[in-house]
Amino acid sequence: ADVAASLQPGLVGTRVPHWVVAAHAAGLASVCLYGDNVSPDGGLAPVCADANRRLPGILLATDEEGGDVTRVHYPAGSSAVGNGVLGRLDDPATTRQVAAGIGGELVDLGIGLDLAPSVDVNSSPDNPVIGVRSFGADAEVVSRHGAAWVDGLQSRGVAACAKHFPGHGDTATDSHHDLPRIGAPLEVLRERELAPFRAAVEAGVATIMTSHIVVDALDAQRPATFSPVVLGVLRDELGFTGVIVSDALDMAGASERTGIPEAAVRALLAGVDLLCLGSATTEDRYAAAHSAVVEA
Repeated sequence: ADVAASLQPGLVGTRVPHWVVAAHAAGLASVCLYGDNVSPDGGLAPVCADANRRLPGILLATDEEGGDVTRVHYPAGSSAVGNGVLGRLDDPATTRQVAAGIGGELVDLGIGLDLAPSVDVNSSPDNPVIGVRSFGADAEVVSRHGAAWVDGLQSRGVAACAKHFPGHGDTATDSHHDLPRIGAPLEVLRERELAPFRAAVEAGVATIMTSHIVVDALDAQRPATFSPVVLGVLRDELGFTGVIVSDALDMAGASERTGIPEAAVRALLAGVDLLCLGSATTEDRYAAAHSAVVEA
């Protein structure tokens, strides 16, 4: 049951598969909803209703960022403006209000964990994956609005997740498809990448998501998700005492070389608490990850 509670699978379709019901009975505590779970009519209402009925007490998660990244409003598009617009407006009260609105929608669906906001400082103009998901290229702006977004969302009783630690903004590759590296010196990282996470911790953020990127100044060998050194900075230097969530382990930056089961073990060893297995998790993929952790 302890192993099951550390795993967060996705699932296929708008109804909960039988194996998820069985896993929940054996200790599975959280499921993440993705585009695979959007109904033909749009949104997540059918799968949420089914999950809340058949998986009592389950923590449902999704990545509802507003702007370009939405599940609740897919395919029509989010009614909430994204971080890029909020950063340019630079009114923390508006940011707090937008996040509280998203929180209210998630509460109505029974979703308790939102894998947002992105508090990456978008310092590289060549970044292919963050862009307008960031509040901007200025660390102070990102810190100010990241904290306001966390406060707004959590005021509605939904846990926030600041991501992608220790910062995915200064990369020119996408960790969904490759393994990015950040070569900035440690003093730059502290002032730029780490500042918004420090602000999110001070705002009481419930969870923080790791990134599958190598940060040369901290650990030139291992991506952050698998680095006790990088996660030690989060715990010891930033003082974070909440839940560390991995970015999806089906991404190339995490598991292309090792496979998901080994990636799950390595992430737990590094200090991750909740392993996001990725979208469209199958019964076999879940079982393989569970077995690998038990054996380890």
